[in-house]
Formats: sequence, C-alpha cells, structure tokens
Amino acid sequence: MKPIWIAGGAAAALALTTAAVWWTTRTGGDDRFAECRTSQIAGGAAAIGGDFELVSETGETVTQADVLDRPSLVYFGYTFCPDVCPLDAARNAEVADLVAAQGHDVQPVFITIDPERDTPEVLAEFTDYLHPQMLGLTGSAEQVARASKAYKTYYAKRATDDPDWYLMDHSVFTYLVLPDHGFVEFFRGAPNGGSGGVEAEEMAQTVACFLERA
Repeated sequence: MKPIWIAGGAAAALALTTAAVWWTTRTGGDDRFAECRTSQIAGGAAAIGGDFELVSETGETVTQADVLDRPSLVYFGYTFCPDVCPLDAARNAEVADLVAAQGHDVQPVFITIDPERDTPEVLAEFTDYLHPQMLGLTGSAEQVARASKAYKTYYAKRATDDPDWYLMDHSVFTYLVLPDHGFVEFFRGAPNGGSGGVEAEEMAQTVACFLERA
C-alpha cells in the first residue's frame, strides 16, 4: 500500500465558498447548546445529517444508527489525499484524546469519498494508524453519494490520464453528531493543508461544552 501521508498533488476544498452561504450567526433563544455554538446552518441543524447505509472498515454493512450511537466527529475525505485529509483526521484524533482527558467520549469517524480505492482494508490501516477509536466507512459509489448529500458535503474527481493516481476536490468540514440530537456543530478544516482550520485545543473545548449539555 502507498504511504498514507504522501500522494501526488494538492487537494482542494471548493465547498468552503458555497458553504459560507449556509451558515448564519447563532442568536441563542431556547437552544440548550447556545453557549457552546457560534453558528448554525440556515434553516436549522436538522438540515444536516440523516440516515445512511455504508460499509465499515471491518466489512459490515452499517447504518447511521449503528455507528453514530455515541458522540462522533464525522469527516468526509480520502486516504490518498496528500495534505488536508490526514491533517484534519489527525486533528480529530487529537480532539478525541483531549476530550477523553476531560472525562468525555467522542468517536472520530472517517467517511471516504473515494470508495473505488478506499476498501475496508485500506481504511482500517489508515484509521488504526491515526487513532484506535477512529472508524472508517466506505461503500458503493451510490451509498457514499447519499451520505455526502445528507451532510451537504461536496466532492468531485479530478480529470487525469492515470486512473490510479487521481485526486479529489472536496469540502473540509468536521461534523459533531450526538446520538439524541443529531448534528449540532461543524468545524472547518484547513484547505490544501494550509491555515484557517480550527485548532485541536479550541475544538476540544467546544466539543466538551456540547457533551456537558447534552
């Protein structure tokens, strides 16, 4: 297998521009998480997330109810990604450890947008390297597309002459999902491996705030 951290070019996150249209400043009201969040999706948090059917890194067909039965940090990426995906996934793994040190439990979840290459075995190697509690999910192209649509993520395969060395453009959001509340918050990643994403310490504080009020 190719090295996890090295791939053949720069990944993009084109959805950051369009995603800005979705998000508006949180005004409080009767939201039990108002002290924790700084923004929400226009139309309400219920617009993000929903049922999906995917294949776990152990080869089992699973639904959202099966795998998001504990607080989870859900990220859409791919293992061939040369920069942002491994950085964001490693940050999410660090957040899980920081939150655990505060007495809370959160599961990092990595859903591939590249099921053609990201088999359960490939995902298992990737997630095991990053964190023992990280769960990798793949599936058919149709299953992945439905999950991506539910979470309003973006991805597209770049044109290339080499079918084995293509890259993917994709959004770089991590979603905090709670079993009894569904999607409650999002965190930006760093597009193209650069700056601009939420740091692990800040993210862990926000996640812990939500878990304490759930």
